[in-house]
Amino acid sequence: MLGNFSYSNPTKLYFGDDSLKYLNEELPKYGPVVQLVYGGGSIKRNGIYDSVIEILKENGKTIVEDSGVMPNPTADKLREGAKLARENNVDLIIAVGGGSCCDYAKGVSVSAYCGEDPWEKYYIRFEEPDCKIIPVGCVLTMAGTGSEMNGGSVITNHEQKLKIGHVFGENVMPKFSILNPKFTFSLPKRQMVAGIYDIFNHICEQYFSGDDDNTSDYLAEALMKSVVHSSLIAIEDPENYEARSNIMWTATWALNTLISRGKTTDWMVHMLGQAVGAYTDATHGMTLAAVSIPYYRMIMPYGIKKFARFAKEVWGIDTREMTDEQAADAGLEAMENWMRTLGLTMKIGELGATEEMLDGITSATIILTGGYKVLTKEEVKQVLAESL
Repeated sequence: MLGNFSYSNPTKLYFGDDSLKYLNEELPKYGPVVQLVYGGGSIKRNGIYDSVIEILKENGKTIVEDSGVMPNPTADKLREGAKLARENNVDLIIAVGGGSCCDYAKGVSVSAYCGEDPWEKYYIRFEEPDCKIIPVGCVLTMAGTGSEMNGGSVITNHEQKLKIGHVFGENVMPKFSILNPKFTFSLPKRQMVAGIYDIFNHICEQYFSGDDDNTSDYLAEALMKSVVHSSLIAIEDPENYEARSNIMWTATWALNTLISRGKTTDWMVHMLGQAVGAYTDATHGMTLAAVSIPYYRMIMPYGIKKFARFAKEVWGIDTREMTDEQAADAGLEAMENWMRTLGLTMKIGELGATEEMLDGITSATIILTGGYKVLTKEEVKQVLAESL
């Protein structure tokens, strides 16, 4: 492994089908006012809301409800939630939902006492918080983002047509997260597979960088194989606890900063997907799926040995009689076939993007430098056009 790095993750996890009871162990550590963050009505229909409310009341908490968090949380909603937290002197924010709720809760935690507009400070200038931060806990109901064990917070500004993520430090990471795989059973199939691809691509973004012999790559390959194996079971049997528990656990380890150690990391698929999402408000995992194959085919010649290794180690392809180029092609073909088997959206046009949007989406795409090739804006547009 090359370079120097540090690793710390302060989030405490409670995992399993009886894990919600451990909320009783965490609540006494915080003050009396809890801001309960959630999205639509699904947690009320499946009973999770009632279970959480009951535990909060048993622990004597005053509950400030913050509902209506959308799949792509907006800057306006962030400002609304920050005001709610500040005016109610909230002591703890609990997100009950998927990655969007967790991202939003972390955004609120650093925005409630921010002395200026949080969008400008955190998502345009990428500054760090210099104000009071409200602690966050998560009760996860969808596996995918890994937001339950990292400092990431992605916010969309519809007015500016921008969707931007800020990865905050460990002081913003959730203090605890509760992961019950059964809470994910009621997800519609489309949301489940979008989350599965989000997991897989998080790993790819870290894997497809660097040329050294890196322990992180071996870990990444094992995680990718686990995702592929369990996903094929879950799409046939969505309530298979073993498969769904493995998917949930892999999602957490895919983006809790562990496998990025010693890596430059890429993240251009996310930059492309988030720019598409800013224009279409499409499901995050689907935007990633739609741009992935064109992007990886573009950068493959610059990281050919890693793509050849990907074919052998992740997809089990016998590459002994192949050139690196042939192996790399076979690996991406296997990946694309798996994606189609899951039923992922493979074109941004199917998500609402049009040819007239391409210039705007290209402009909104942040170009990063950690992968095998630094794209030009013309190449960004080419990837988007091939995905249209």
